Amino acid sequence: MADVRHVQPGRSRAAAVAEICALAALYYGSARAGLLQQLVRGQVTPLWPPSGIALAGLLLRGPRVWPGIAIGAFFTNLWLGPSLPAVLAITAGNTLAPVCSYTLLRRIGFRNELDRLRDALALIFLGAFTGMLISATTGSGTLLLAGVLNTEGFWPTWSVWWTGDAMGVLVVTPVLLVLSSARRPKGVSALRWVEGLLLVAATIGVGVVETSRVPLMFLGFPLLIWAAFRFQLAGAAPCALAVSTFAIVTAARRAGPFAGHDLLTNMITLQAFNGSASLTALLVAAVISERNETQREIARACRQLAEMVAKIATGDHRPLLPDGQDGQDEEDEEEQGGPTDAKRSSSHP
Repeated sequence: MADVRHVQPGRSRAAAVAEICALAALYYGSARAGLLQQLVRGQVTPLWPPSGIALAGLLLRGPRVWPGIAIGAFFTNLWLGPSLPAVLAITAGNTLAPVCSYTLLRRIGFRNELDRLRDALALIFLGAFTGMLISATTGSGTLLLAGVLNTEGFWPTWSVWWTGDAMGVLVVTPVLLVLSSARRPKGVSALRWVEGLLLVAATIGVGVVETSRVPLMFLGFPLLIWAAFRFQLAGAAPCALAVSTFAIVTAARRAGPFAGHDLLTNMITLQAFNGSASLTALLVAAVISERNETQREIARACRQLAEMVAKIATGDHRPLLPDGQDGQDEEDEEEQGGPTDAKRSSSHP
């Protein structure tokens, strides 16, 4: 036993270091991918996946992995920042933002399953909109103080930074939470598999249409509703990520509804679309999950009521106890000689 006690802390530390390194690598890799569509000074994008990865890492592995966020943010901004102090300031903002979001979510009892409407609303308004204010304000303020931005460019940069980080949380975090609890489905009918494949094919088809010159981005919303109604978060979250990604590609090409407009107009259009898509997917999926859970509770209550009626009809007036307690009570009565024997023994010593 002494050997186990000595080895276990070492294994725990090694696991923590591995998780921190993995989170840092994911943060850096997703940042390089997100910067492919930069809009302001080569480092502000309409969708910042690292913010979603950082919050998901904290929700899944706990606050001990925050150094991974800091390391990933530091190396991401090292070759982007104008100076080392500016890099450190932006890194601090990128680290504090998801930590703040994590703290707010845990204080209200957030559940990673996102199967309640309150959890979806908390992720939207606390995790995304509130927490990401820190990174946007710190980053934009740092660029302003460093002389990279002028006062006129501060608010456009701040708005793109904030919405990009918020979209990263709304789009990427639910997908990672779904993947963390994914299990191989059992007992699924062939028709269900066919429906899932049709949803994937339809999403790809809508993506091809979205990235064309025809302004048909609204076709993504029926897909989001279909995915949320039939597959809840497991279908809605990946579908929202795909629809938002296609919209960003369309905006970068200045095709469809983004053709012939300036940067500010395109950003408003893009973020309004991505925000609407994410909100639709999360809220509808949460409402359907709550409805399904309510139906299961009603079914359990009906079964218990039916069992109670059956016992009354057969003359058994004992109270209906949760499963497993009836057998335990009978065993206790047998061990004690039964309730009748106990009464007789008390009246005839």
